[in-house]
Amino acid sequence: MDESSPKIQPQRPGVLSLSIRERAALYAAYMPYLKGGGLFIPTTKSYRLGDEVFVLLSLMDDPNKIPVAGKVVWITPAGAQGSKTQGIGIQFAADEGGTVARNKIEGLLGGTLKSTRPTHTI
Repeated sequence: MDESSPKIQPQRPGVLSLSIRERAALYAAYMPYLKGGGLFIPTTKSYRLGDEVFVLLSLMDDPNKIPVAGKVVWITPAGAQGSKTQGIGIQFAADEGGTVARNKIEGLLGGTLKSTRPTHTI
């Protein structure tokens, strides 16, 4: 895994730790078209649509982790067409953690949200 890839450490089942250090990686992972926002999380672990997950999210140089709950709304399987990264997309819960995560991500991405560059999902 190269330095620009998000870092994931397994926790207990249903809990993921995701660290994104670069704006390009954050742009590729963010799912702004989901109501309340969401993130693509590279993982080889098996999930089903609707599964509840809890993510401890680290963004850029901020030492604070953002705890955010969500549910699986997207699955990219191993060997997906177009060499897409295997993983899941989670939609942030409509609670304080989801709002904090969405606002922080959109603040960091700013104008790049209107970009047409490809992401992990679309």
